[in-house]
Amino acid sequence: MARYGMIMDLRTCVGCQACMAACATENQTPFWSGKFRTHVEDKTRGAFPDVTRELLPRLCMHCDNTPCLSACPTGATFMNRDGVVLVNFDRCIGCYACCVACPYDARYPYDREDVDREHELYGKTVTHEMPHVDKCTFCTHRVSEHREPACVSTCPTNTRIFGNLDDAASEVHKLAVSGKARVLNEGLGTSPKVMYIPS
Repeated sequence: MARYGMIMDLRTCVGCQACMAACATENQTPFWSGKFRTHVEDKTRGAFPDVTRELLPRLCMHCDNTPCLSACPTGATFMNRDGVVLVNFDRCIGCYACCVACPYDARYPYDREDVDREHELYGKTVTHEMPHVDKCTFCTHRVSEHREPACVSTCPTNTRIFGNLDDAASEVHKLAVSGKARVLNEGLGTSPKVMYIPS
């Protein structure tokens, strides 16, 4: 049993969005509707000549104290034994309580139009058979085969670092305990397993 987490090194992100493309391809996310499991916020701060560009890779934080799980009335949202927050599509009724409860805006509806479009694009290899609320899964299907999540394996600058937070030998553990990596909005009390190294 592991406790998977991810560190984002903001010093190296270049905003290329390869993570978004890899995730959309791997997980058949509805990019055609502008919906992604992961995205990179691109903000400009300041005024000329003192302008800075800030890039912030975002995805589900896979919180230990999980607001979306608590809000789900059917048990469709659950946490697996490795601490990854997942959705049982068969139990999801599309009430969107999880979307409202998530303070990180990491969940989105995979609606009937998206399901129909997915069938047009992917034919018999579809992974989303019915409408539901979708989210990042840390690519558990890949991790179970000892592969990294798609967004991690495709990042050209190694911004995303994935591993077992409880494994003292792992890079994510070392960064998490070093104090270099910090959580977003620590005051929310969600205990996220995604952390950031500031730029």
